[in-house]
Amino acid sequence: MELIYLAIIFSAIVLGLTFKRPLYQAILIAVVLAVILYKIPLLEFINMARSASLNSQTIYLLLAFYIITYLQRMMEDKEMLMLAEISLEQMFHSKRVNAMAAPFIIGLLPSPGAVLIAAPIVDAAADDNLNANEKTFVTSYYRHISELFMPTYAAILLALKLTGVDMTAFVVSMLPMVFVLFLLGFVFYVKKIPKNKTAENEQNKKDSVYSFFKALWPIGLTTILILVLKIQVFYAVLPAIFLMMFIHKFTLSQLKKFAVKAFEAKMLLTVIVVMIFKAVLEYSHVIETLPEVFGILPIPITAVFSIIIFLGTIVAGSQAMIAMMLPLAFSAIPDAGLGELVLFMSICYIAMQVSPTHICLAIITEYYKTSFLSLVVKTLPILISFIIIASLYSYILIRYIF
Repeated sequence: MELIYLAIIFSAIVLGLTFKRPLYQAILIAVVLAVILYKIPLLEFINMARSASLNSQTIYLLLAFYIITYLQRMMEDKEMLMLAEISLEQMFHSKRVNAMAAPFIIGLLPSPGAVLIAAPIVDAAADDNLNANEKTFVTSYYRHISELFMPTYAAILLALKLTGVDMTAFVVSMLPMVFVLFLLGFVFYVKKIPKNKTAENEQNKKDSVYSFFKALWPIGLTTILILVLKIQVFYAVLPAIFLMMFIHKFTLSQLKKFAVKAFEAKMLLTVIVVMIFKAVLEYSHVIETLPEVFGILPIPITAVFSIIIFLGTIVAGSQAMIAMMLPLAFSAIPDAGLGELVLFMSICYIAMQVSPTHICLAIITEYYKTSFLSLVVKTLPILISFIIIASLYSYILIRYIF
């Protein structure tokens, strides 16, 4: 019955999105249904919602999102994002490269707000050649590719720690799948952006490179502080903001204006609602029933865990599934190693691109005024293709290499 309830809950989300309700409203409906179906006592739910809204993880997400948005407003005021787009075009003479490379580079910044910095560059590169739904997908998709293989993300570090797989071997083995992601995004959407037909600008390439880094140095500085010094996003962004204040001599009135414009109430509310939804699902323990249900299927055990991880990630998010399922999978699968981890992490990654618990998806759909459902629809062809390719690649790793 728990799984039937889960299906009803997610059907409610889909129905709400079909009627073009904001994601936070659709998930609020799902939360109410979950409380009723799983018979969660009202007092227990109130405590759960308060804890989910005020815990350190939620507060950190809200602060990180706000501070990144503040930095974005400062960069927009000085047209730095436009300069980055122009510099990329002068370096490669390709708006297609702009649409793919800029979100990927900015995506090295592990913050939900980073996707908003990439969006204006994608807008300029795609122009009218991609519709709003396609721009939503391209921005979100390329911004998240680094989460597949970069060991600076918590989910990957947790997976490596739980399985004992060598970090370098994992990163190297994931690189072909990174190439696959870039290729699939190009084939399905980016190729709609026409090749540049204007003559190449004779500007020195070194000048273009300098202009590009001049435009995105705040993101570069923040990323270095996070990756090298392991500073949290909120604190890592502050030096860039302070340097921007002095370099560009922003007035107090301008800084106050940025503070107001960086406050996106609907997006912040969505973050809180999603965190409450995750807490309710964890309380129901529905994920823990999945191995028993799918274990009776007449398919290999690796495929069973792949299905569980895919569905569980959509429901509860990647970190929850990695923590719960990877130890169990590596205990149940004889001689499990790098090949299995590549498969499970690839599936976990792509499932997050259609998960309503993924904060970035709520943020980017709100930015483009598109629906979460339309983003899922745009993602499905690549999701299916990527899972097939990842399965074949992992089979080769398991059967013939490792």
